[in-house]
Order: sequence, then structure tokens, then C-alpha cells
Amino acid sequence: TIPTLMVDINSKQWATAADVFEKKLNEAMKNMNTAQVISGHPNTLSFVQELGNHFKINKICKNDELQNCFPETVWWGAGKATPEEVDMKDIKQASHFGLDDWGTELIGVQFANGVTGLVAYNPECSGDPLSNQFKGTACISMLYDTSGGKNPNTLGKDLGNYGAINRLGGSTCAFKIGETCYGAPFITTPHTWNACQSDGTSTDVDDLKFMSDYGISKCYNADDYWAGAVKSCGGSNKMASLSDLTDMANYIYGRTDIVNGPNSYTDLTPVVSLSSLGFTSANSYVWSNYEPMSSSLSVCGRLFTASSTTGLYCNHSTRGGGSSIWLTICLQDN
Repeated sequence: TIPTLMVDINSKQWATAADVFEKKLNEAMKNMNTAQVISGHPNTLSFVQELGNHFKINKICKNDELQNCFPETVWWGAGKATPEEVDMKDIKQASHFGLDDWGTELIGVQFANGVTGLVAYNPECSGDPLSNQFKGTACISMLYDTSGGKNPNTLGKDLGNYGAINRLGGSTCAFKIGETCYGAPFITTPHTWNACQSDGTSTDVDDLKFMSDYGISKCYNADDYWAGAVKSCGGSNKMASLSDLTDMANYIYGRTDIVNGPNSYTDLTPVVSLSSLGFTSANSYVWSNYEPMSSSLSVCGRLFTASSTTGLYCNHSTRGGGSSIWLTICLQDN
């Protein structure tokens, strides 16, 4: 009973440490947005140096000395699967986080609160200083360690994922269910269309190309979080489907009777914790690749909590994110 008790205590400590860290980081990012110093950085180092003015950093490690700030080895993967050992000496670029279109390098940081991390900056980062809808993860992704380099250095334990880290180097599966390989859950960066009309159509050449490239039928005339999710995964066919999310629910709660649809299942007990799979909240809303296209309601995602799961109704306007933060899970090659 003592080892089991210690595991429970450690899990709660890791979850609390991650929650506190992300709240403070979000606050710093919002302060940078308000001060209009979050956009326009030429590289990640420039961004991290500015971040240090808003969230105390004890040490910055440049791209050629990352292991002075971050462990040389971590374990990627969660749930019942055996985590994969990853040599962090080869993880140096945003592309090693699966962010192929960012084109930036990683920078190491040691925060004053003891958390260490590897940061990638998005050069397309933008923020409205007058808006309260700013999402910090639109600008950076970070792999962070709440234990400051001490073991276990494992995703879902002391290792956290702030932003869109679809893979880690050559590693792919954050977790695996059956033969399906999933990336780590992340908060979606919204896509902004050039000339989307209220009916979901556009005649803009770039908008039409985006739809064609990513398998999207309609646009949304505001920040489009669902389209951003599709882009992050590399296309709607590379994003978890409603059936995938149902399989995930059966896996998490140790059931076989959860089916697609809006059914609500309550009084559940997870056999695999949400946090061990990289979910960032006890109440996690997850997009599927089903496209919300009209004002009528249809099931387009799933809610996972510590004791229940529900297929989520949404419509075209839900693509704006609503009042809830939605997560994205991409399919990965085995």
C-alpha cells in the first residue's frame, strides 16, 4: 500500500506543479501581449529574452548548449504503453516538435521556480492587446520538466507539453490504442482567413488553396480554432476522428460499450489517467476531424472528465472556440 500511496502523492504533486506553472506562463504571455512585445521576434532567443522580463528566468541556454538547461534523456509516451526513450541531444529545432512550418530553433530555459524547458517560437505569432481571447500557445510550444531535470522525466508525470508538440524527434506516439498511434494533446492555434464570408465561403485565392490543401469545406469568419487544428495535424485525414475519440474513451475508462454519438456516460472510473496521456485539464474538450459547417447541431468532438465522457454537440460557430478551450489530437505514423 505504501508504494501505491507514493504514486498517488507524486501524481498529484506533478499535476499541481504543471497547473501552477502553466497558469503563471499564461499570465506572462498575456502581459507580453498587452505590452505589445509578443510579436515580431526574429528567432526564439529574442522571444525568450523578452519573456524573462515577465516571468523570472535564472538561465537561458542557447541552441548549441541546450543540455545545460534540460535533461539529456526523456521518456515519451504514456498510458499502458512502454514510454520511448528519446535522446534530447538531437532535439534542436521546432521541426523536432512536429512544427515543420515554424522554421525556428529551440532555446533552453531554467525558470526561477525550478521548472526547466525547451522553447520553440512561432514567427507568425500575433496578438491583439485589446482582446481577452489571446491564447499564448499560438506563439510558442514548450516541453517542460517540473522536477527540474530529476527523474522520472516522463510525459504525463513531471514532463509537460505546453502547446503543439505532435512528436519528439523521430518519436511519434504519445500513446497508442490498438494499432492507432496518437500525438500528445495540445491547445489549438486558430487560423485566420483572409476573406471568409458569413456563409462560410470565400473567393480569396489563398483561402481556397488552404481549403484544398487541408481538406476543409467551409471557412469561419473569425478566429477558426477547428481549421487551426486541421492545419496543425497536416489535414483532416490526420486528425482524430469521432470513432478514434470513442476508442479513446473506452480505453481510458476500461469500457467496451461507449459508442459514437451524444450519449453521456457518468460515474466512470478511469483505468488510465487523463494526465498520463498528456491531457492538460480534468475537463478536456477534444476536436474530431468532423467539420462543423452549419448552424444546426451535430456531434463534432468529445468531452473527457475524471468521471464521465460525452459526445459533444457543436455547430459552425463553435469553430470560434466558444467559452471552452478545445484540445487537438493528431494521428501519427507508427
